[in-house]
Amino acid sequence: MKQFNDFAPLHFEKASYYLPFKIHTIEWIKENGVDLPNNYFMLIWIVSGNGYYRLNLQKEAVNTNQLLLIKPGQLHDLKFSNSLHGYVISFTDSFLDVDDYGRDLIYNPIHQIFNQTPIVTINSELADDMNDITEIMMKEYSRHNLYRAEILKRYFKIFLIYLSRQLESMEQAPKQSRNTSILQNFISLLDKNFREYKMVADYADRLSVTPNYLNEVVKKLTGQSAGHHIRQRVAAEAKKQAIHPDNCMKKIAYDLGFCDMAHFSKFFKNATGISFSDFKKRGTVLQPVF
Repeated sequence: MKQFNDFAPLHFEKASYYLPFKIHTIEWIKENGVDLPNNYFMLIWIVSGNGYYRLNLQKEAVNTNQLLLIKPGQLHDLKFSNSLHGYVISFTDSFLDVDDYGRDLIYNPIHQIFNQTPIVTINSELADDMNDITEIMMKEYSRHNLYRAEILKRYFKIFLIYLSRQLESMEQAPKQSRNTSILQNFISLLDKNFREYKMVADYADRLSVTPNYLNEVVKKLTGQSAGHHIRQRVAAEAKKQAIHPDNCMKKIAYDLGFCDMAHFSKFFKNATGISFSDFKKRGTVLQPVF
């Protein structure tokens, strides 16, 4: 253990019986140790400080506001600095497998959570709430009062819900980033190809998404569908050209990819709310769309 000579190991000590739920401070664990059968889940909540752990022979660092998740049967070895503070929560399936505890909400996802990632960084706002809940569980665990287990179950459920919120936000971030990229690429393609491509499917195909998904993403981020943006981009160019006296409807329609004059006339009125001839007479100044 020379490589960790400034860290105290989390060790384990034999016990004569096991409860389905335990919670202790890291300081208590370092001093007293704890022994658990291999059917226990373990959550190590780092409130402050830092340390190292080995999980399945791989060394990783842990820091403030992080949760280390160890599922049953995993080989682990933890080394904590003397300045590290936090809690160790251990529990079994039986502790969660209660009808009024919300099995569908918590029991099944807990297995998914432990399979997804060994460590979770909690944002500061959630960390404050989770720390408050943990301190309440510590007090209740130490009192041995009536209905102690039931109260602990309910507070632990709240703790897990907060954890689920953090994981959900982590999952949403890449999705939001991808959607932003899709929107930016769509706008770029539209600006270059609006004369040739008038259908959402044309752009969706080049972005490798379905037309419905492209419409959904664009509407979510801009408030308007992809089809709306396509029509307005074409209309904006039509109005830009129409304010020049030498540009007639036939010339503009041809430039914008319309073979049928009647089709272009109908499109222009639907997109702008005014007929092409009336717009031409008014000499309306184009307002930029993009």
